[in-house]
Amino acid sequence: MAKLLTKALRAKMEANWQLNQGDMAAGIEPGSHDLVPVAKFFTPDGNCTWLITEFDPQTGNMFGLCDLGHGSPELGYINYFELQKLRGKMGLPVERERYSTITTPLSKLAEHAMQHGRIIL
Repeated sequence: MAKLLTKALRAKMEANWQLNQGDMAAGIEPGSHDLVPVAKFFTPDGNCTWLITEFDPQTGNMFGLCDLGHGSPELGYINYFELQKLRGKMGLPVERERYSTITTPLSKLAEHAMQHGRIIL
């Protein structure tokens, strides 16, 4: 099974996780840093898209904007190991967009996606 994350992407996502964990330990509201997604995952034979900002190295949970193609995208968690096992309608695995150049903060992407019922980049 191909790996969805490079070492560099995972390191950036883990740094974002640690940033928010440090805030929580200091009593700062989680999510006060409006992070830009580090990775975009999608099902090539389906309508699912995930824009991920953070990775918890202890649990494998990732945080980001999740759109399962049902018209109600939301901010939430997906487990990396579960994501690797997912298959689309024709049995194809989830892929990472290799040349993603997202520069918009997650909060703006989420607001826009919720207004339109799907992630639009």
